[in-house]
Amino acid sequence: MDFRFSEEQQQLSDTLQRFVAHDYDFAKRRAIVASAPGWSREVWQSLADLGALAINIPEKHGGLGCGPLETLLAMNVFGAALLVEPYLASAVVSTSLIRDIADEAVKAALLPRLACGEIIIALAHFEPASRCLHAPVECTARKSAAGYVLTGHKAVVSHAGAADYLLVSACSPDLSGDCVSLFLVSRDTPSLVLREYPTLDGQRAGEVRLLDAVVPETARLGSEGAALAAIRRALDIGLAALCAEAVGAMKELLEATREYLKTRQQFGQAIGRFQVLQHRAADMLMHFEQARSMSYLAAMRCNSADAHLRDRVLSAAKVVIGQACRFIGQNALQLHGGMGMSDEFMVSHWFKRLTMIELTLGDSDSHLQRFAELSRP
Repeated sequence: MDFRFSEEQQQLSDTLQRFVAHDYDFAKRRAIVASAPGWSREVWQSLADLGALAINIPEKHGGLGCGPLETLLAMNVFGAALLVEPYLASAVVSTSLIRDIADEAVKAALLPRLACGEIIIALAHFEPASRCLHAPVECTARKSAAGYVLTGHKAVVSHAGAADYLLVSACSPDLSGDCVSLFLVSRDTPSLVLREYPTLDGQRAGEVRLLDAVVPETARLGSEGAALAAIRRALDIGLAALCAEAVGAMKELLEATREYLKTRQQFGQAIGRFQVLQHRAADMLMHFEQARSMSYLAAMRCNSADAHLRDRVLSAAKVVIGQACRFIGQNALQLHGGMGMSDEFMVSHWFKRLTMIELTLGDSDSHLQRFAELSRP
């Protein structure tokens, strides 16, 4: 299969690589992570100026009209640089969801603002009881004279503190069956309580409690009770992007480990000359190449209208890439020795991010189980 990218796609990748090389080095990232918000509005605006936030937005709404392959290239770059800004949460998952479910008036109002970096939107879908990617939604949306009353608790909402709006999923108890609606909720809505916290990998998340929060009927996106399929598709698009981010981080971690094996001296020679370590590095490379191939497959299938095929491919990709995250991360840390665990050394940060990616949007075990279930005749 031909994995070569078009000239325009390669230009996008080159532009983003130049940006992170000159304006997002390790020292700047550490300063951003240590700041109060944990992300940089200046960097976010730079990403908007470069067109990165407009990749998944149609041209008629001020976007580039691109898709998963361009997102893959961007996430490769951001994974290598360990970007902590809410790109996956807002520019990929939430943008794709609004593009697919909202009516034209809402798209015209929100998508141009997302493309230029004016607003940030995060999906609040998973809950404390969620133990798998497609867990039932317990948050409720009851009709009232003023619109809807939202009640529930959303857990580990990625970059909730940075978001201007949240896309809140809620079940409709007045409807029969598995009926889930989606609501655009301002972060400043009364009776919405947000508690933000840092995560292991230097990013931010938050717990969102809706204590009978009242939103107008116009806050509902799409038909009532019919949002679940669109949410799952957006999460699959996000899962493919997450896989691409992992590949970008693994590539840099492999390169850093290779350089270390060439320069670290022991017993009068570079440790990379020891055969047992060469075998370890070769195994890491094989895991990486398998992960990269599966990330391409995930990007090509994440927009498929066939939900069964899409879920099966993405679960397979997440298993292979999750196993590679663990194998490459742990071995790189071990080969670097004690210095690999130092906070002043980027290796430790790649390791922590890969550890979180393996657990995000379903861990390897849950996706392996889902792949097995979807593969039954």
